[in-house]
Amino acid sequence: MDPERPLTYAAAGVDIDAKMGAVARARDLIRGTFTPGVVGDVGGFGGLFRADFPGMEEPLLVASTDGVGTKLRVATAAGVHDTVGRDLVNHCVDDILVQGARPLFFLDYFAAGRIDREVVGQVLSGVAAACRENGCALLGGETAEMPGLYAPGDYDLAGTIVGVVDRPKLLDGSRVGEGDLLLGLPSSGLHTNGYSLARRLFFEELGLRPSDTVPELGTTVGEALLAVHRSYLRPVLPLVEEGLLTAMAHVTGGGFPDNLPRVLPEGLRAVVRPSAWSWPALFRFIEERGRVAREEMLRVFNCGIGMVLFVRPADAARVVAGLSGSGEPAVEIGRVEAGARSVVFA
Repeated sequence: MDPERPLTYAAAGVDIDAKMGAVARARDLIRGTFTPGVVGDVGGFGGLFRADFPGMEEPLLVASTDGVGTKLRVATAAGVHDTVGRDLVNHCVDDILVQGARPLFFLDYFAAGRIDREVVGQVLSGVAAACRENGCALLGGETAEMPGLYAPGDYDLAGTIVGVVDRPKLLDGSRVGEGDLLLGLPSSGLHTNGYSLARRLFFEELGLRPSDTVPELGTTVGEALLAVHRSYLRPVLPLVEEGLLTAMAHVTGGGFPDNLPRVLPEGLRAVVRPSAWSWPALFRFIEERGRVAREEMLRVFNCGIGMVLFVRPADAARVVAGLSGSGEPAVEIGRVEAGARSVVFA
């Protein structure tokens, strides 16, 4: 250390100007997500939102926090970062949708060893785009530069969402009954789970790069793995409003065995038929080339079904018709039976 040179934050690895510049460039993106409930402008110490829910008997706030996981490694390798911003928001939207909630506002957290304005800009553009699509205000967030904590080029991304549901329409699993049908809605790909296994197969065992085309997939590795996590809000929320669903399960980490039991009452089990739907090429490729056991596939990946709707048999036709009217295909993948709370594959 030069005794004549004063120590600065920038010399220690934190560029405040870069951080503030990245945030300043995102102001218009953020404002573009604002809904009538937002109070104030960008830049406050905390975001303000008007809690006004006309027509609701007993509004309940629903909150959830999640991240994108090691899908970020794929984004970094491919040099494409807007998709993971969309992944983050859509994943969180789906997590509260399963309880019948619609999103109100979202807060994001971006952290890196060094702030790259281009990367931050891409990520925030994806976050803002997904917020607009879901009618969710980007109310605030944090961009943290932490030298020494992350390897060069690495970053982490997480978000928190807050939504609202009227208690009479809350889906908490208590409505599920024996005989309910399970309707599966298609995923767009891996969504945000199973990437540690997928990266091991594609990049280490097969030695592929994100730009390499895989004939069996009909696209590049990067495009297949970075397909954006779907939001099921638009086709599904009207069904919640009509009281046509008894429960929902978002097929995320832990696949079917760990997620479906979260909405099952004691004494009921979900019987799922993996042969009921056509597995997309990406999952077949991983299973075959990775020599992954079928049970492991169903525990790690969504295998082509990103959301499961629990429906009374008498309501099934209306639900399928409503989904079809929204351009959303659905397939019956199983039913609820008496038994220990679990998932059984048939």
